[in-house]
Amino acid sequence: MISSLRLLLALAFVFSFCTHTFAAESLEQTIDYLIDYVGKSNATFIRNGISHTPAEGAAHIKAKYEHFKSKIKTPEDFIRLAASKSLQTGKPYLVHTPDGKEMHLDAWLTDALKHHREQLK
Repeated sequence: MISSLRLLLALAFVFSFCTHTFAAESLEQTIDYLIDYVGKSNATFIRNGISHTPAEGAAHIKAKYEHFKSKIKTPEDFIRLAASKSLQTGKPYLVHTPDGKEMHLDAWLTDALKHHREQLK
């Protein structure tokens, strides 16, 4: 009877660990979500004063992600290193949203990340 109870408790522990593990999202999945968020938006991306389509914006930050991949350990690192400013000029990347707001891309993506994490809970 006691060994059956121990087995049951052990299985419950393993099951709870496994479900928590599957619920967590990998760094790569989160970054893919953010890149996809950019690519599927109806926003205009402004880099060094030049407007770009969502697909162009996504392609650019994906290329920068590949460049900085070894230094990126968190989604916040990704935003800071790949989606915040131009390496050439130091100018911040901007996003012009369909509702007429213009904001820094890193702030826009940080907000998207916050909402995404809330949905995963």
